[in-house]
Amino acid sequence: MTRPRSELVSPADTPYYHCVCRCVRRAFLCGEDRFTNTDYSHRKQWVLERLALLDEVFTIELCAYAVMSNHYHLVVHLNPKRAESLSDTEVAERWAKLFTWPVMVGRYLAGKLTTDAEKQVAIDIIQKWRERLSDISWYMRCLNEHIARKANE
Repeated sequence: MTRPRSELVSPADTPYYHCVCRCVRRAFLCGEDRFTNTDYSHRKQWVLERLALLDEVFTIELCAYAVMSNHYHLVVHLNPKRAESLSDTEVAERWAKLFTWPVMVGRYLAGKLTTDAEKQVAIDIIQKWRERLSDISWYMRCLNEHIARKANE
């Protein structure tokens, strides 16, 4: 029986993880599909470009990778302490490379919020982002979803 990643991943026990993601239904990630005579080699560059961007955003370090015809392997190093050491502005700037900010966070960082309740909401949002910057599930999501959307276009 499978178990959720939250039960399997513990940076306190080991910060290194091997992740594998594969395509389904005989679909090709990259390379030449002999059944349809379609060349998907250009997709490998998509994966490499996305990994480079995720390296700038997340506090997860990519140690090694291998991109195969229908799957890929990653060896990553989790570093949650690095995420904790980032300022609120640094966290928000990293997050903005992938997602848009809520208006309240932009106003908080510009110093334009007036009430403590608004400030606390913005701080809570940034704290959630801080946790996600060292979360392997969010890392894999940001990689897989982007590649899948490009392939489906």
